[in-house]
Amino acid sequence: MSIERDHHGFDAPVPLGHPARASLPDGQPTGPEVGETLPDFELPDAHGNLVRYHESRGGAKSVVVFYRSAVW
Repeated sequence: MSIERDHHGFDAPVPLGHPARASLPDGQPTGPEVGETLPDFELPDAHGNLVRYHESRGGAKSVVVFYRSAVW
């Protein structure tokens, strides 16, 4: 199995031309920009308790990683 890296630095064990690795169409929104303030949202933690993003951070800086796609 060979791993190929695309121009975004994403490594996957599928060829670069495979449909699973196709880029988004031009003009498609890709998510927040670096430094942009995120809207508040809530998600369950590992115990099922809802955690509100802005409230739970208490004003501390954070890093949020969004994965556009993955090959598992």
